[in-house]
Amino acid sequence: MKISQAFRFEAAHRLPNVPETHRCRRLHGHSYRVEIQLDGPVDPHTGFVVDFFDLERGFAEIVGALDHRCLNDVEGLENPTAENIAVWIWDRLKPNLKQLSAVRVYETAESWAEYQGR
Repeated sequence: MKISQAFRFEAAHRLPNVPETHRCRRLHGHSYRVEIQLDGPVDPHTGFVVDFFDLERGFAEIVGALDHRCLNDVEGLENPTAENIAVWIWDRLKPNLKQLSAVRVYETAESWAEYQGR
């Protein structure tokens, strides 16, 4: 079974490793959407792979570290591309969430990166 839950946060960033002329080199913001996907068996008693409320509680600290921040100031996100944000979130969720199978980070409705671990 695959399940997914979406979360949102607002943050600013700039991309320090692009050319000076690249518009993302300048500080700007996004309304990020993050989708957490889990794969696993359905517990016959609860009927869940994971209770969505448990996932919300587990993700709350991550959202707190990112929401209304300049992502460049968050340790480990000095180059906060969507790709790097997805890996950063994965690294914080996976140790306590074995069913984690993908993290998708949307910078816009049309632009996203997905990380499925290594």
